[in-house]
Amino acid sequence: MNEVKLNITIKPMCQLDIDAVVGIEEESYGNHHWSKESFYNELSNDLAHYYCAFAKDGTLIGYAGIWQIIEEAHITNISVKPAYRRKKVGEALLHRLIERCYESGVKYITLEVRVSNTKAINLYEKYGFKSLGTRKEYYQDNNEDALIMWTENIFYDKFKTLYEHNIENLKKVIEINE
Repeated sequence: MNEVKLNITIKPMCQLDIDAVVGIEEESYGNHHWSKESFYNELSNDLAHYYCAFAKDGTLIGYAGIWQIIEEAHITNISVKPAYRRKKVGEALLHRLIERCYESGVKYITLEVRVSNTKAINLYEKYGFKSLGTRKEYYQDNNEDALIMWTENIFYDKFKTLYEHNIENLKKVIEINE
């Protein structure tokens, strides 16, 4: 029996999305989450680009953000509503961020991730991110270390081949509309 593909739409975040985004923040991070004000500030930041994933019924189910500075980009966050995790929504959002980088000529992408977040680390490694060290006691809620991850130049054939392979497989299990 064939499994039905999840159908999502990814659009740029707008102010009307912020309440639902903060709801996901609270579900994901408890008391240590970004505030509404933080997201309003990000939406007015020329370096920042944020996207939201919506289920077919219009429910906001995930979001992701990136800062672009010349040829580098820094992923600020990717978070998915708990009921939609392990359904490739986070991967679809990562795909959108990487596409944004291609569109604007960004060559390198970096991020920090909790050393205990093996699912996220595995996703980033799948897309060619490599660990280049840690930031000691980076997370304020529990002083957990952050793993620093970087891509090689995303325009290099090695990265592009891996990326295209991953996107081909992603599109077999999730339908992404923009």
